Amino acid sequence: MSFKDHFSRLAAQYAAFRPTYPPALFDYLAQLCPQRQKAWDCACGTGQATVALAEHFATVIATDASPQQLSAAPPHGNVTYRVARAEDSGIDSSSVDLVTVAQALHWFDLDSFYAEVQRVLVPAGVVSAWTYGVLHVEGDAVDALVQEFYYGIVGPYWPAERRLVEEGYRSLVFPFTEISTPAFNMEERWERAHLLGYLRSWSATGRYVEDRGADPVAALEKRLEPLWVDPHAVHTVTWPVALRVGRNG
Repeated sequence: MSFKDHFSRLAAQYAAFRPTYPPALFDYLAQLCPQRQKAWDCACGTGQATVALAEHFATVIATDASPQQLSAAPPHGNVTYRVARAEDSGIDSSSVDLVTVAQALHWFDLDSFYAEVQRVLVPAGVVSAWTYGVLHVEGDAVDALVQEFYYGIVGPYWPAERRLVEEGYRSLVFPFTEISTPAFNMEERWERAHLLGYLRSWSATGRYVEDRGADPVAALEKRLEPLWVDPHAVHTVTWPVALRVGRNG
C-alpha cells in the first residue's frame, strides 16, 4: 500500500496553523500507563501531539512517512523524530508503553499497523487514536460561511478517507480491549488570518488549488470581511474530539 501523502507540500501551513490538543487528553492517557518510559507518536506530522506527550514520558519516538512534515516539527530533549511508515516503525518489540495516532488513523493499512502496534507495545500497553471533526466558529453568520466552504466549496476535494473522520472512527476495526473514555473538545481563540491559514492547511484546499489554479480561501476572506470587520478580533473555534483507546492483550 503506497503512502498517501496529502500534507508534505502543506507542512509549513500545518505547523503554523493547526489547532492544539487539550492538555487534559494527555493527562488522561498518561494516567492509563503504569510505566511511562516510552511513547510512540505515530504519523506525528509536525508534532502537534508529540511535545505534549514528552511532558509525561521519559522518551517519545515520533515517526512520520513525510520528511517535510518532520522538518517542521519542534525539537524537544525527550523526543526522537524518525522517518518511518506506520506499518514499519523500526521500534524494538515490547518496548512501548503508549502508542498514539492523532488525526491519521484513516490513512493507514490497518491490519499491518495493528500488527505493528501489538508487536511494539508492552503487555497491557495502551493504544490511542483520535480525530477531530468539523470546526465551528463563533458567530452564526461566520460559521455558516465556514460550513459552506467545508462541505460545498472544497467538499468535492476531500479524500474518501475523510468520511472516517466525520464519523469519529466508529466504524473502524479496533482489535484491542477497548476502554470507555471521557469526552474531550478542542478550543482555540483565533484572529481572522489564523482561521484562513488553517483552512489553507486542509488537504482538500490544496487539491482545489492544484485542480483549479485559484485559492478558494481568498474568495472566502472577501465574504468574511463584512462579518469579521476587525481582522484582529478573536473568535472562538471549537472541534469535537473522537477518541478510541484500548489495551494490548
